[in-house]
Amino acid sequence: MTRPKALFFGAIGTLCETSDMQRRAYNAAFAHLGLDWDWGREAYRDMLKKSGGQARIKAYAEARGEDVDVEEIHRAKVAYFQEFAREGLEPRPGVVEVIERAQSSGVLLGFATTTGSKTVDLIFEGLEGAVPRNAFGFVGDRDFVTEGKPSPEIYRLALSHFGISAAQAVAIEDMPESAQSALAAGIECIAFPGEAARGRSFPSGVAHHVDRLQPSFCGLGLSAA
Repeated sequence: MTRPKALFFGAIGTLCETSDMQRRAYNAAFAHLGLDWDWGREAYRDMLKKSGGQARIKAYAEARGEDVDVEEIHRAKVAYFQEFAREGLEPRPGVVEVIERAQSSGVLLGFATTTGSKTVDLIFEGLEGAVPRNAFGFVGDRDFVTEGKPSPEIYRLALSHFGISAAQAVAIEDMPESAQSALAAGIECIAFPGEAARGRSFPSGVAHHVDRLQPSFCGLGLSAA
């Protein structure tokens, strides 16, 4: 792999492991609002196959034949997640090293997610000191696009922002559906599955399938590890 001009982290789960924290925040929100809902670990893993928290809430309510205020539930979930995240978040293995190597090599960094802006803010607050937000020249979120992943829209926007072609970028994704978004944009993709995606099959076009990021996987030279 030649050195890319830009490296895109494609989801909050590529920076830190939050899937179970997110699940607990949903359940806290349900209890707070008097809903007799409880999302178990395995059920939530299946729900993550569909991108977007509000979309998951809506689909679950429809499956149960219930009429709920999706936005109110999601606001409550974000509030609980904020409470949990303030306890501090840890970067996933190799993330800090890869970001530092990209910066020292003059490689642009982007965060090409389609999750909500408040959640994006919470992640960077929780990772403050380890993963600085200002290291990223592009930070996208759901408000930037009309379609969430697996649509390639957010990646095309990020490429346009940096003025580069798809062949000049590499993406890191933690879920098969999100990896498909990068591949659909023509971007080489590294599968970095989180807890929720362990054991799942990623699209055949991914360049690497790793449990720990290393600069060499991202075209940034040999890892010191």
